[in-house]
Amino acid sequence: MEASVEPEASSSVRMKVLWSFARPHLKVLGLGLLLSLAVSAMGLASPMVTKWVLDSLAVDASLRDPVLVLVGLLLLGAGLGWCQWVLLGRLAEDIVYDARRRMILRYLGSRVFELLRRSPGELVTRVTSDTVLLNQAASTAIIGLINGAIMILGSLLLMARLDLVLLGTTLAALAVVLVIFAVLMPRIATVEEKAQAALGDLGSDLEGTVRAIKTVKSSRAEGRRYESLMRHVGSSRRHSLRSVKIQAGAWTVAGVGLDGALIMVLALGAWRVSEGHIGVSTLVAFLLYVWGLTGPLMELTQNLTTLQSGLAAAGRISQVDAMPVEDRRADLRVVEGVARGSGAVTGPGHDDFGVPAPDPRSGRGGPPPGDAGPEAPEATESSDSETASRPVLELAGVTARYAQDGPVAVQGIDLRVPATGHVALVGPSGAGKTTLLSLMMRFLEPEEGELRLRGTPYGQLSPALVRSAFAYVEQETPVVPGTIRENLLFSAPEADEHELQQVLRRLQLEDMVDRLPHGLDTALTDTNVSGGQRQRIALARALLVDPAVLLLDEATAQVDGVTEAAVQETIATHARHAAVVTIAHRLSTVVDADRILVMDGGRIVDEGTHGQLLTSSQLYRSLVAALRMETPVG
Repeated sequence: MEASVEPEASSSVRMKVLWSFARPHLKVLGLGLLLSLAVSAMGLASPMVTKWVLDSLAVDASLRDPVLVLVGLLLLGAGLGWCQWVLLGRLAEDIVYDARRRMILRYLGSRVFELLRRSPGELVTRVTSDTVLLNQAASTAIIGLINGAIMILGSLLLMARLDLVLLGTTLAALAVVLVIFAVLMPRIATVEEKAQAALGDLGSDLEGTVRAIKTVKSSRAEGRRYESLMRHVGSSRRHSLRSVKIQAGAWTVAGVGLDGALIMVLALGAWRVSEGHIGVSTLVAFLLYVWGLTGPLMELTQNLTTLQSGLAAAGRISQVDAMPVEDRRADLRVVEGVARGSGAVTGPGHDDFGVPAPDPRSGRGGPPPGDAGPEAPEATESSDSETASRPVLELAGVTARYAQDGPVAVQGIDLRVPATGHVALVGPSGAGKTTLLSLMMRFLEPEEGELRLRGTPYGQLSPALVRSAFAYVEQETPVVPGTIRENLLFSAPEADEHELQQVLRRLQLEDMVDRLPHGLDTALTDTNVSGGQRQRIALARALLVDPAVLLLDEATAQVDGVTEAAVQETIATHARHAAVVTIAHRLSTVVDADRILVMDGGRIVDEGTHGQLLTSSQLYRSLVAALRMETPVG
């Protein structure tokens, strides 16, 4: 699976992204720059002190003072250099932390299908690999460039004070080096970005291969998968080698330029000494400055290279920043607040997105303003009856598609889901059943029409509040990283042990848990539980929430007949006090539904009970016939 093709970020956008990571650390950057300049000042002073030593020898003066100054400069420079190293090392790690935090928050806050259209391997690569390239560029490279430039400028000014003729020779050599740098540097960013893109493709392809390893092996396709993976490895290596060659060229030019300048200065300087224009001490000091330019120039080269790599990473990170979030009213920092256990960031009684929060133990999602909540005053019998008859969920004229220029997924859907009872969705593959669940969960926004939760339009509610009314069991039942206990409590972390054991008993999971080496604290993997057990764990996780609306996408697809009966009984029990909406390709799971909706081509084409539809719907009869269900009309 190839990574998504996205527009390349401009140089200005890359610089803005890079600056956005450096800006919060300006004080630390400033201190690091001061330390760097202080160390550089020590280096700039050393040749002049050396000249002082040589001049003292020429006149038989005491060497004590200049030698002590040299030793002092050495020790002070070493101490300041250590402080700078530690400071900038920590700053680089802080920037990586900030970058990873920012991207993880964006992933968690983004629209579901915007995230899913990118492969997991690509997303992981951007958080892990790209941020490493970014750290040095946004910290040490910036300081290094400033410091290197000041060091070169300072050296040239002191060299001008020593001898202008020798300075002209040095500048001629430096001009050639700088022109070649200007040509080579932009190319590094280009090849680095291509190398990172190839690495993202590798991550995507490898992740998909490992996930489908049973299919790969059963198809005897290891060789083909190896070739595909190695193409990405080779592409990354090829682009990285190009970057290495360009960097090697830049470093070689810098080295040759400085060595050439040194030879020219030595030859011309020796002649000027012989002619009496300058003294030996002046020549030695000048040569030390030329030699000292090696460090700043190499530092400049290295930091320019690092900056180009960082700009390539910033370009890829900017694509993550461009991913649209679900609710722009909500700052993504609330996700971090929840992770730290801070609860509602907007104050008691509101969820993390600033809307009235549900009662965490009611499991009914917290009614929107105007509805009686679980902690409302005692309701009269008539108000209870009114609430029960009111639909918990409504879809009015809903049309949706997954991409702006893509085909319509569902069209003109009108649907009322009562507060209690079981509503089943059936139909051929691609009829739009899962799309309806995605709309209900607000994973997908309608193009036309409106959804209402207890009478309140979705547009007036945050995604978090909408989802607090639901529990959703996916058909593929992905494993959440962690133990079985953590998976069960994933949606309802406040559930107690009694509730946990009760739901395990209802879904016949007790024996499975007892057989595991660490019981509920066993890490959940694809190998220690079966597909059917994973499906029941997902259903148990949903039931622990006791949701107002339970959404099931083929909840019995992988279970045996005995377990299916237990699951059906659990669904029926929940439907007595809440709403259940199921999707089924096995019609046996919806025979007893209160209402069955038949979908085809993105529309609801028939509805009724099982018996009614066997009589009135040709499509429903064909679905039943295809599954060979011998069910009498009743």
